[in-house]
Amino acid sequence: MTGDLVPRPGARVVLIDDTDRILLFSSHNRHDGTARWYTPGGGLRPGESHQHAALRELWEETGLIGVTLGPEVWRGRPWTTVRDGVTYEVRQRYYLVRNPAFEISTTGFEDFEKAGITGHHWWTAKELAATTDLLRPTGLPRLLAALLADGPPRRPVTVDG
Repeated sequence: MTGDLVPRPGARVVLIDDTDRILLFSSHNRHDGTARWYTPGGGLRPGESHQHAALRELWEETGLIGVTLGPEVWRGRPWTTVRDGVTYEVRQRYYLVRNPAFEISTTGFEDFEKAGITGHHWWTAKELAATTDLLRPTGLPRLLAALLADGPPRRPVTVDG
């Protein structure tokens, strides 16, 4: 490893249903068993726009197609992760999608998603506020409450995670 950071742009979807629940996926920490919950999404493929990646990831991870991607509502501060000895600098953009609740299909999962994603759940704001599980982005209960009360911000809000 050279110590260089490899850029890894990402696109995530803040998917909210018609009863104001947000869809999150979970993974468990191999070391301590804690759960981490996060929005659908992932890395951009070469030459792919953030918007196209968000819609592709949404289809792969939920089976949902034919939706209109809303505005970018949050933008993640850069953070680093190491995978297979490579250090990546992750920069994520979060896009809003409002859609009626539906049955999630994970048949489009890639192998690493099948190995790492342990579940999914439509969360209410009350459930988010009460959980002790790790939520991404940080402050998700507050961020969701603001989004539901005020609608999309004029400019993306900077978030951690």
